[in-house]
Amino acid sequence: MRTRVLRLLRRPWTAAVAAVALVVSVLVAMPASGAAAAACRVDHTVDAWAGGYTARVRVTNLGPTVDAWRLTWTYTGDQQVTSAWNATVTQTGASVVAVNADWNGTVPTGGTAEFGVQGTWRSAAPAPDDFALNGSSCGGDGGTPPTTPTPTMAPTSTPPPTTTPPPSAECGDAVICSGFEDQTGPEPSGDWRFTAPDCRGTGTVAVDSAVSHAGGRSLRVDGRAGYCNHAFVAHAADLSSVGPVLYARMWVRHTTSLPASHVTFVSMPDSAQAGRALRVGGQNGALQWNRESDDATLPAQSPAGVALSRPLPTDGWQCLRFAVDTSVGHLDTWLGDEQVPGLHADGVPTQDVDQQWLARGGAPRPTALRLGWESYATGDDTLWFDDVAVGSAPIGC
Repeated sequence: MRTRVLRLLRRPWTAAVAAVALVVSVLVAMPASGAAAAACRVDHTVDAWAGGYTARVRVTNLGPTVDAWRLTWTYTGDQQVTSAWNATVTQTGASVVAVNADWNGTVPTGGTAEFGVQGTWRSAAPAPDDFALNGSSCGGDGGTPPTTPTPTMAPTSTPPPTTTPPPSAECGDAVICSGFEDQTGPEPSGDWRFTAPDCRGTGTVAVDSAVSHAGGRSLRVDGRAGYCNHAFVAHAADLSSVGPVLYARMWVRHTTSLPASHVTFVSMPDSAQAGRALRVGGQNGALQWNRESDDATLPAQSPAGVALSRPLPTDGWQCLRFAVDTSVGHLDTWLGDEQVPGLHADGVPTQDVDQQWLARGGAPRPTALRLGWESYATGDDTLWFDDVAVGSAPIGC
């Protein structure tokens, strides 16, 4: 379990406090347009490990509704933000600015806006204590004298999870939004059609009215081992104009743990690979990305890399989400509300994560979505897919 310390931490993090969650709660002023400054609360939760961290930031509005927000702070250590979600975050020197996304700029009275950042550090990473919202500082020194937290778990080099979901599970104007409720027979029809991209064996795909995440239907795939057992359904939507960030959400259920050998259950033709697939699947028992053109993987298939990914739990519905930035090639992946550290590529090569991935290829441009099963050695599995969505805006679980 993690220790939660309600104070501003000023002493540098060391290996002795790695993997300890630090919570900083401060009161700042949030001015509303045409009104006097209104109080708000900023909760800043840090998950740190040796050389890296994620921070979850929650802004609670205690005053009148505001239409936009801009949060600033200054790092006094050597932290460097490498990526963010649910906000646009930029860093110049030690100064950091977070600006609301299109969908979370309005914060009603009592409402909250949340975003997160991921970054690196080398020698010191004190928690920031100078948060300012819309130009108004929290003032003072922020509270109690600094003390060193006592960790309740041993240090680890594995990053803790990040838990910031997108805003809504609704599809909105997504290009694909399907719970398979429009399927009337046992065979996929309409926008969904069976396909075997390279070769077909004994794997099968069917509409299932006995198992579903929501509603009364799902897509069932009986996947078989062996390279020539490709069994997928492809959606008719052209994804080549979705973006610049392509967001996908699907609920997946399966019966057999991911094997040691390579398997794929999401396959997206990629124009950046001349139509070869950008794939989501598993290897060494954990989730992975794979690029068909050069067989590069994310994370690297070293013990340290695999440890930064996650298995796909069996016998229960799992919410799988990912984001593909088609302009710069960044990738992010969530299992439920956990951002998976090993399935993250941010343009800065990280050993055991995306060093190989970035060295071999550029920005992907998925053009279609296929769901099913493809094994390259051993690995039978039965899978169900439901509530599938793909669009240009984040889609939650």
